[in-house]
Amino acid sequence: MSDSNSPLLPHGGYENLRAYKVAEAVYDATVVFCGRFVDKRSRTHDQMVQAARSGVRNISEGSGAAATSRKSEMLLTNVARASLSDELLKDYKSFLTQHGLRVWEKDSREALAMRERLKHDIAPNLPSAPAGAVRLAGLNGLAEFIAQADAEIAGNAMLCAVNQAAYLLRRLVEQQSRDFVEQGGFTERLYAARVKARTKGAPAAPPCPLCGKEMRQRTAGKGPHAGLSFWGCSGYPDCRGVLEIRCADGSDRSDEPDKQ
Repeated sequence: MSDSNSPLLPHGGYENLRAYKVAEAVYDATVVFCGRFVDKRSRTHDQMVQAARSGVRNISEGSGAAATSRKSEMLLTNVARASLSDELLKDYKSFLTQHGLRVWEKDSREALAMRERLKHDIAPNLPSAPAGAVRLAGLNGLAEFIAQADAEIAGNAMLCAVNQAAYLLRRLVEQQSRDFVEQGGFTERLYAARVKARTKGAPAAPPCPLCGKEMRQRTAGKGPHAGLSFWGCSGYPDCRGVLEIRCADGSDRSDEPDKQ
């Protein structure tokens, strides 16, 4: 997070994002899955673990980068999404098909039940599991479930979890994009803070003594007062009203250099 008076953009707090929690669970469970079912000497083993790691670590890195760059935040969040959706998800599907195992249809009874349990850290109102059966009790128990389930169930459970993480990350990128459009980025915020700092303590603009319009602080460019500040009418050149700039004690600043 950031101070409201700081030019830094709001950042941090990624641990509370549901997208982060699901991606972290996917990473932990992928390490377990690959340890059980994928040859540790194969490139596939390393690539699946690295894709799962990218899916979670780029969220935290993007959150840190958000302090000074919304563009970097969106880029890294989308890298996390792509690592899961475009790489890891396909590796799990390939594992199932290459081993002659069934890939659950997304609207099948098994997939719907699995997705529902993954929506909760601990799924409510679950009936007791039959003796000897392995049952997923919620997102928090995903890695433990993968450590016990057979290959087909474990692979399909990971497909459901990866799909859920990728969906949440896509939504997160969309929200970050909307925030940028509505609130701007670091450069705009830095400029606003700089303007605020430069105008802090500046005397309030008086009305023009000739036409009543608000006056502007200006600097004389030539003549005997060149380089000195004065109040000039905002209606210039139609109105040429001027006033001296006076200090808080009432003295004028006609003999002081411009300090802007």
